[in-house]
Amino acid sequence: MALELNVDGHTVFAATGGADFNPALPTIIFIHGASMNRSVWAAHARYFAHRGYGVLAVDLPGHGNSGGPLLPSIGDIADWTMRLMDAAGVKTASLAGHSMGSLPVLEAAARYPERVERAIMLGISVPMQVADALLDNAEANSPVAYDMVNIWGHSKIAQIGGNTAPGIWRTGGGLRLLERGGDGVLHNDMKACNDYTTGLEAAAKVTCPATLILGDGDMMTPPRRAKDLMAALPDARMIVLKDCGHMMMSEQPNETLDALIQAMQ
Repeated sequence: MALELNVDGHTVFAATGGADFNPALPTIIFIHGASMNRSVWAAHARYFAHRGYGVLAVDLPGHGNSGGPLLPSIGDIADWTMRLMDAAGVKTASLAGHSMGSLPVLEAAARYPERVERAIMLGISVPMQVADALLDNAEANSPVAYDMVNIWGHSKIAQIGGNTAPGIWRTGGGLRLLERGGDGVLHNDMKACNDYTTGLEAAAKVTCPATLILGDGDMMTPPRRAKDLMAALPDARMIVLKDCGHMMMSEQPNETLDALIQAMQ
């Protein structure tokens, strides 16, 4: 099931986890990563939607089925998330974001402490620097950029195969997901990550409980690069998934769900 909302005069598409969305319930908003969409949260959104939560797994503007121009900065996405909540009739929510999506969760928790109940950040590092080669290839809409993200984003184990769900090709599916983003989307999103330089200052302002969920085999945002962020957050814990890369929702969906459940407790 899905919900269509009007934000800034544009249609925003959000999956509700297979249940009718009720803004009176405790709400979780899921924010996807660069050049991705709501589908990365399918299993996790469904779990919470059938256990007493209102769920919005959104397509950011210019992604998936959502209209509107791309948002060029992390601060813009954080502010937009509040307007999304207004459109859905939600006063407060827990925010969960992956990769690029983790940064507006951090920024929103700092800017709007009265509205963010929990900040759950998957695959995060601060700063989240992006290699020049990746930015250049993304700007040129080169397939090389998608290959870079897909290869670096999956652990060595995931690239061999052996998915617990038979018939699922993790790296092949990941590549197609990135490609579907369309021209200019990956570069916009990667540049937003690279340009975000105030994450540690934002972290010091966060008052809600924060959870970092990281993969020990993550080549893009390895756990060691979250050390300063953990130190800056007043109330934070870290959950590290064993033998897992950056694309944790597809690599280890069950373990990622367990970590999300723990983060919501």
